[in-house]
Parts: sequence; C-alpha cells; structure tokens
Amino acid sequence: MSQSNQGAQLQSRVPQSIGFLLLDNFTLISLASAVEPLRMANQLSGKELYRWHTLTLDGQPVCASDGLKITPDASTANAPALSAVIVCGGVDIQRSVTRDHVQWLQGQARQGRQMGAVCTGSWALAKAGLLDGYDCSVHWEFLAAMQEAFPRAAITTRLFSIDRNRNTSSGGTAPMDMMLHLIGREHGRELAAAISEMFIYERIRNEQDHQRVPLKHMLGTNQPKLQEIVALMEANLEEPIDLDQLALYVDVSRRQLERLFQKYLHCSPSRYYLKLRLIRARQLLKQTSMSIIEVASVCGFVSTPHFSKCYREYFGIPPRDERAGSSANVVALVPVNDELLHDSSSAMAALSRAQGESTFASVRVI
Repeated sequence: MSQSNQGAQLQSRVPQSIGFLLLDNFTLISLASAVEPLRMANQLSGKELYRWHTLTLDGQPVCASDGLKITPDASTANAPALSAVIVCGGVDIQRSVTRDHVQWLQGQARQGRQMGAVCTGSWALAKAGLLDGYDCSVHWEFLAAMQEAFPRAAITTRLFSIDRNRNTSSGGTAPMDMMLHLIGREHGRELAAAISEMFIYERIRNEQDHQRVPLKHMLGTNQPKLQEIVALMEANLEEPIDLDQLALYVDVSRRQLERLFQKYLHCSPSRYYLKLRLIRARQLLKQTSMSIIEVASVCGFVSTPHFSKCYREYFGIPPRDERAGSSANVVALVPVNDELLHDSSSAMAALSRAQGESTFASVRVI
C-alpha cells in the first residue's frame, strides 16, 4: 500500500487494488481478516477506496485448510493491475509453494508492487528471496522452520510487521490488525477505529504486540526443567517466587538456572520474570478498568512508582499513557457517487449492497 503523499492524492480517484494469492490449504480466517476491513473501509467511507481479487496460478478452485473450496476471481496470468499482493498461506506451506509461485511473486516485486503475506504465507515470499533484509512475521508454529530456512530474513514474534514495502502478519485475526493499521495510516485513524467498532474488535493491536508463542514450541521437549520454571513464574505473578526457591523446586542450582535462561531465552531469569509481569500488566491496563495501583499490585510490584518506572523502561511509555484513549470526533456524511453503482468488481458489488446500511458513508476519510 502506498505511503507517499502523491499516492494518497491518487487514491481519491483510483482505488487500491489488492491481489490475494491463495495457496493450497490456506487458512480462511486469515483471508477473511484481511479482506473484511477493506470492505468495511469502503462501506463506512461511501467510496471505493479498495478493490480485492482472489488469485490462483491456474484460476481453478482451491481448498482452504478447513476443506471449503474457493473459486478465485482470476489466474495469476490474467490478474488485473494490482497495487499490492498478499500471499495467503496455511497448512503444509512448504509443499504448497511451487516454482511458478516463486517466479510470479518475483515478477510482481520487480514491478514495484507492495508485497505481503498472512499466516504462513511469508514462507512463499522468503522462498522468492523477497524478505532478505526485511523484518517479517509468520504464524508462531512456523517460526523455527522459517528461521532455519531463511537466515537472511529478520523473522520476529510480532503479530505483524510493516517494513518498507513488505507487509506480513501471523495468522488468525492478526491480519485484521495489520490491515487496520495500514488503513489508518492511509485514510486516518478515525476510519480504522470505526471499522474496529463495526467488527466488535475491542482493541487494534500494533506492531509492538507479540504472538503468545508456547514455550514448549520454542524449546521442544529437550528442556523440561526450564518449561517447569516458566510455568511456575506464570502461575505466580502477583507474589513472585524468589529465584533460589524456583531453582530448588525443579532441583537445579541457581547457577544452572541462570545458564538455562541465558542459553535458551537470551536473558536472565529475573528479567524474564519481570517481562511476564509487565506483559500481564499491559493486558490488564488495556482490557480492564482496574486502577494503575491495582494493576501494579496484582502483577507483583510493591509500589506504583516502581511499577511505572519498569513499565516505561520496557514499553517506552508510562502506564497512564497506555491507558489513555482518544475521543471520537463527530463526522459528516459523504455523498454517494452514482457512478460507483455501475462497476462489476467484488468491491463495488459489496459497496452497492451496503448503501442501505445506517453506517454507509458515515466516516469522512483523508
């Protein structure tokens, strides 16, 4: 998606056209989470800001991981002019990506398209060499395999990553957060917030939010003691257990404990314990009405000033700013252009059907 001022001006006349490349056994929830914000952006603005097209190599139907068969809009050879390409991956991604996929993706990148992926689709971009030197996200289940196969890509545990002209997200509903972020950047936060409200989406997560990767997935079955220690930490956030006591519980020395954390989690046990407590505090600040004093207490901090200091050092903002929300502005309705009704695209068909909705053209976009 375009980031330049000139591109933003052009968008008022020309909708952004996004091609979703569907691989065999792609995850339907990730596709829907990426497409639905585009549809709602059109509905709420009363304009065709976005068009979307589903693609396969040969234009033939493709099965999602849940067995549902999707008939694409076109083959890659007959794809319309695109602003961006998003690869939709899912199960058994290594077998789903073919040489033809790789060549087509490389060709799209050479033409200056924005390149993206959802769920395990990042594997296809990496296979095409399009993530070398880029931050990228992928479903946590595939983190280890990606890191091993593509060392030149900076693979993170973040829900989504936006790095120059590469937009990648993990699976599930994370693509919605990525798309809302991009829509907000291009057409204003007010539109992104309104879309979020329409989908009963309590909070738009950002690039600083990470996937909750099961420790057993990161470590395998080789470090049962370390897994046991972390489980004890997670179960005792309000009253943290002394590290010597933790070591005693799992029958290791304090020095062994320190070494395990440094080797496999790349930090000290105390730092990891603090991170768990701060992440829990952030969840409570964003998802509950508990006071900052109460949050500090239930997360094991003896004083609010100490909690605020640790929180600011870790997240870059104090707890009160994390809690603060922006007030909504009143907006005027945008008139509907009758010319929009005479177009055959999926986006235009959806926009036409949405005209009877009370929210149609209810948000003024940038």
